[in-house]
Amino acid sequence: MKSGPVVCITGASAGVGRATALAFAARHKASIGLIARSRDALETVRREVERLGGRGLVLPLDVSDAQALSAAADRLEQTFGPVDVWVNSAMVTVFGPVTALTPEELRRVTDVTYLGSAYGIQTALRSMRPRGRGTIIQVGSALAHRSIPLQAAYCGAKHAIVGFVDSLRSELLHDGSRVRITMVQLPAVNTPQFEWARSHMPHRARPMGTVFQPEDIAHAILHAAEHPKRDYWLGTTTVEAILGNSLLPGVGDRYLAHAAVEGQETEERERPGRPDNLFQPVEGLHRTRGRFGLPRHRLRLVAGAGAVRGTALMAGLVLAGGFGYLLGSVRSPR
Repeated sequence: MKSGPVVCITGASAGVGRATALAFAARHKASIGLIARSRDALETVRREVERLGGRGLVLPLDVSDAQALSAAADRLEQTFGPVDVWVNSAMVTVFGPVTALTPEELRRVTDVTYLGSAYGIQTALRSMRPRGRGTIIQVGSALAHRSIPLQAAYCGAKHAIVGFVDSLRSELLHDGSRVRITMVQLPAVNTPQFEWARSHMPHRARPMGTVFQPEDIAHAILHAAEHPKRDYWLGTTTVEAILGNSLLPGVGDRYLAHAAVEGQETEERERPGRPDNLFQPVEGLHRTRGRFGLPRHRLRLVAGAGAVRGTALMAGLVLAGGFGYLLGSVRSPR
């Protein structure tokens, strides 16, 4: 990647998006369009970006507004020049069983986490395709492949964006485009979402399993921007979740039924009526990390999941062949 790229990041006010903005500023002295809903939080990030040697442009908006995204991209390019890298990191979620979710909550999670990503990709393409270059990084999740209880709205939105991106990949290949799109599938990450996401659970939410820090995810996103592949799986737990669901989804269903409900709750009671960020930002809580900081785990990055998928395919064929042989033995007359 050339020095000083122009980068646009959605969800830049906190968590992975914020960490990614700071990483691009520190490593590449990038000029960064900062998109999120809170102007005050984005102004703080802009000052941090500029202290690290980059340039920042505050673009407060809701990613579910496609027209606002398009206008922001125009302003970014007028200010800093053509966008080299677009990073979709914005999301909202609701914790709770399916029966507790309201239609308005389902719609809002879909509007931001799925449609906001789709709108961001379309906006980036309008800039990148005429020039025949550019990289789009879609922040995904292991939950885009292996859903878990109490996060149905979020898992559904993340599954949807996988389908959207897969369609786009074929279109770009058909057109011979040099625009690259990479999905970065994340493990559990220590972000403020567990402080401000809406919840219908009796106890406060927590990330499940091995928890990684946003700064480590940000460095992986930089690597993906510099070396774009079809996708990256971050963390051993992500690899296990995706492969396990491909090979033995029923086993995963039963394991998660046993482990993933209480496993997403702390012992602290949820505070009824506390502010949440589903429809409006919660001011004063925007930061990079949440409260699940220790211990710090080493992040493993699987550079392109093709080889891992190949292993899974071979294992599946072996299992299928063995099952077919046994079935044939049962049906064959003696």
